[in-house]
Amino acid sequence: MVEKFVSAERPQTKEGYQYHIACKPGDVSRYVLLPGDPERVPKISSLWDEAKEIAFHREYRTHTGEYKGVPISVTSTGIGGPSTAIAIEELAAIGADTFIRVGSTGAIQPGMEIGDLIIAKAAVRLEGTSKQYVRVEYPAVADLEVTLALIEAAETLGVRYHLGITASTDSFYLGQGRPGLNGYFPSFAKNIMDDLRQANVTNFEMEAATLYTLANIYGLRAGCVCAVFANRITNEFGKAGEKEAALVASEAVKILAEWDEEKEKAGKKVWFPGLRRV
Repeated sequence: MVEKFVSAERPQTKEGYQYHIACKPGDVSRYVLLPGDPERVPKISSLWDEAKEIAFHREYRTHTGEYKGVPISVTSTGIGGPSTAIAIEELAAIGADTFIRVGSTGAIQPGMEIGDLIIAKAAVRLEGTSKQYVRVEYPAVADLEVTLALIEAAETLGVRYHLGITASTDSFYLGQGRPGLNGYFPSFAKNIMDDLRQANVTNFEMEAATLYTLANIYGLRAGCVCAVFANRITNEFGKAGEKEAALVASEAVKILAEWDEEKEKAGKKVWFPGLRRV
């Protein structure tokens, strides 16, 4: 039997199940965390008060639950811009409007240690997916409220973090200044890390630019917090900070929910530090 979808342009069932993420309206919170690796989904949701698995289709694994009384979801995006864009498109179609990428990263500035967190206030668009949505001059910037909530969460939890601009690439190897197989290393790849370091870019990862670009086009909110796995200056690599990044992102959702409630009571569209005195 052929499974029927409503449209080839927006493939979903009559019930609203999205083709790739296999979720429907009501399955996810408005607040969604976005790790890349499906194995990170249960690690993240285990930190919450409660959670259940909603779907696991292809690279897209979704859990929904509560963190400190706030409804929250997590969906893995897989690696890179193309699969991330699909997740954003389909999650937004079923009601999500606030996204926080929770990932790992390579630091390229001095003073950043393995296990530190980097909160990205903007992204250099070195990937190709965002260019299929809008011209290259369009900025990839994080939402101010989400970024502030991540900063407050990191401060509240006492986690060591840095605030900076990430560079999102489509290649883990050449695109991030690593030699390819058999030493293939053209000059443009050799220079990329030094060029970005001089421009005060803090780190490499692969999804934030797509997330930020789509979020701004569609009027959504997005932020990003990543754990430093690679120190490209000292050539160290280690898996650390994963739990801390997940906790900071989850705590940021609680903070955002409080701010969203304050905005609604005050009749404001944007949260600002003095709102509680208004």
